Amino acid sequence: MTPERAPDTAAGLRPSTLRNRALQVLGVALLLGGAVTGAYVTGRVSAERALVTPDEINTVEVAQKALRAVVRIDNRLQREQLQTGDDPIETGTGFFYKKDLIVTNYHVVQYQESLSVTLYNGRRVTARLEGVDPGIDIALLRVTGVTAPATLSFGSSARLLPGQKLITLGTPFRIQNFVASGVFSVAASARDVPRNDQLGAEISQYLTTTASVQQGNSGGPVLDSRGAVVGVADLNAAPNALVPGTVGIAIPGDLVKQSLDDLEKIGVPQRGTLGITMVDLENLDPALRQLAGLSSSEGALVDQVPAGTAAARAGLRGSLRNSKDQLLAPLGDIIVGVDGQRVQDSFDVIRLVATKRPGQTVTLKVWRNRQEVNVKVTLLKRTLQ
Repeated sequence: MTPERAPDTAAGLRPSTLRNRALQVLGVALLLGGAVTGAYVTGRVSAERALVTPDEINTVEVAQKALRAVVRIDNRLQREQLQTGDDPIETGTGFFYKKDLIVTNYHVVQYQESLSVTLYNGRRVTARLEGVDPGIDIALLRVTGVTAPATLSFGSSARLLPGQKLITLGTPFRIQNFVASGVFSVAASARDVPRNDQLGAEISQYLTTTASVQQGNSGGPVLDSRGAVVGVADLNAAPNALVPGTVGIAIPGDLVKQSLDDLEKIGVPQRGTLGITMVDLENLDPALRQLAGLSSSEGALVDQVPAGTAAARAGLRGSLRNSKDQLLAPLGDIIVGVDGQRVQDSFDVIRLVATKRPGQTVTLKVWRNRQEVNVKVTLLKRTLQ
């Protein structure tokens, strides 16, 4: 009779064999781990890892860091601004750029009765309006009793390249902490971005993006892949009122940064202004244009020139009106060019002059007494009214 063998451990394998197999498995695991880790970093993972490409990793990293600085803004509107059935709360977005200062759109906080902001973690605090810049649709809010969980810094919007990735953060349709990504498309002339709210009159160009900008995104940051603010979401473009906007429109970050600095130090923005009112030539009675010796409808008629303005000091001539507020001949100066650029209307004049700063000089080409003359205007510092 053959004696029985004692059973080997672990499903028939001896301890020495187990040790060898364990080392082999461990080695393979380490090799696989190294390969997967390398693939994760370089974007070559093809299965099961949540973040597959470097672009995804970048988007997540930028969003997670930046969301701590982004807030929801709730504006309780003044009663006189409401009609039957209107929602009394208008919601937008803002972000901390200093420990107690938040930037947003002016149209988000316009007609406010009271303001509150909700931080990324749900904490809600009151806010007050610290400064406004309707010329570029920007407002500055201050909060007390809370310190910003994080702040965002501005990058350079002037250096953006078509196709460069952009990320928007905000509260579209009251969904807080919403993240979207797209690309920078092109800097679009303000003339091609019509708006009917009488705001943004001093923006010469907007940023356009495929990143989502919807109702409630207004005032939120538009970030580059480094997490720097290169724009402030403002509105969107749609073919009609029934179709959601598909082209995001943002205010260039360089312009916003300059405005915030002015609001903090002086209280009012310091972009160039002539201080006058104007009438577009195309809206002028053709008979008056003919009397002035003009064959074109391009240009802006100087209407009123208040005393003490930069235009008044430069000798720009306004127009006369009768008791019925009708313009009389001879007309005042007609601006047809700014710093060598022909203008179509007051829209162009305002935006070209706004690119200057106080103390700088702008040369206006005006039609006066049936001939073109140049008028140099030294721009003045704006003051609180």
